[in-house]
Amino acid sequence: MVRAFLLLAPGGPDPPRPAPCRVLYARAFGTPIPETSPGDPPRRRLRRKEQLLAVARQVASQCQLLQSSSGRPSAPQLPQLPDEPVLLQDTPGGLFQLPPGDPFPERATVAWLSVVALAFALVCDPQENLSLAEITLRRLAPRLLASLRLLGPGADVLLRPETIDVLLDRLLPHGQMLFLNEHFLQAVDREMGIKASR
Repeated sequence: MVRAFLLLAPGGPDPPRPAPCRVLYARAFGTPIPETSPGDPPRRRLRRKEQLLAVARQVASQCQLLQSSSGRPSAPQLPQLPDEPVLLQDTPGGLFQLPPGDPFPERATVAWLSVVALAFALVCDPQENLSLAEITLRRLAPRLLASLRLLGPGADVLLRPETIDVLLDRLLPHGQMLFLNEHFLQAVDREMGIKASR
């Protein structure tokens, strides 16, 4: 099961000042783990946000480490390329483990994918199919990029979270990863009016 989905701007080291990691969208799946103070919902929500921000920072450091080791320059700003498709075949990604207590009470695995100046991440249970997690990210990313027009002017991702919600409901219902065939994906694309790059 997928515990959470994150869309973030990893930031990066800029000469004048490092760009901070920003969580643009986060969604948790399943029931939250009971805390020591069960009667305090605002405190639990704050704890969940802190957990997801801790994961986002680790994803951002993984992206920056991969960029620096490959010699590619970091891209802290979204490029203005509204009509050019983004090629996702060779986009960098990876996996890493979260030990118990950092930040979740039990162990978790994070699958991440870096596209342009964004990163997508799935926080999965340790026994989850990690190949399927990577495939899910690679199928979800182009649809989010196309539907939200993230590469156009402005930050549409902050203004249109309902599009992300609909895509997650279709491709990750209740946090369950699906083996998706091309016919199903094309039907989702037609339904939402998406022209996703492959």
